Amino acid sequence: MTSTAPSTRALAVVSAGLSVPSSTRLLADRLTAASVAALEARGIGTTVEVVELREHARDLADDLVTGFANASLRAAVDTVGGADGLIAVTPIFSASYSGLFKTFFDVLDKDSLIGKPVLMGATAGTARHSLALEHEMRPLFAYLRAVVAPTAVFAASEDWAGGDATTAGLAQRIDRAAEELADLVSGRPPTAPSDSLDGPFGGTPSFEELLRGT
Repeated sequence: MTSTAPSTRALAVVSAGLSVPSSTRLLADRLTAASVAALEARGIGTTVEVVELREHARDLADDLVTGFANASLRAAVDTVGGADGLIAVTPIFSASYSGLFKTFFDVLDKDSLIGKPVLMGATAGTARHSLALEHEMRPLFAYLRAVVAPTAVFAASEDWAGGDATTAGLAQRIDRAAEELADLVSGRPPTAPSDSLDGPFGGTPSFEELLRGT
């Protein structure tokens, strides 16, 4: 799958949620909608294809032991390999991405993600798992030589029903990550981060400001 025109980009969305419905797919859908909107604001149309990994669980197991991907799995692999940008979302189990998520990226051609813009997302029952995005997922995509958006989006259970301030914080992270992915996919230089966004580092003074005592 490739771009059909200079003003059109193809996004692939990989969701590794295990249940139906799942918070993982919900986050993937939110990230996708925000990314499509960000690209449209840049005058770029999008096509979106979603790969639900739970539908390929047996196919992936068969591929591991036979080295052969059936037609259904091959189509999913081709969707990811041919996309202009990738949104990848996994549940976190025991402080790491799911086995299903890792298996899918194990069966991809080792060169299929080189230079591809990627937006990472993850869900879990507790915020204690949030660093898995940085110490597990980011190294995976770095190894595959993808170009990963600086902002990764983590959503714990309380982010979906934790009150207006909490859900607003999640929405801000989603929008910021989507803007970064849109910059990468469109080939534009990244926009400067906004210190007005809520978060642990929002409004932090620069090192130069600290030296000046401001």
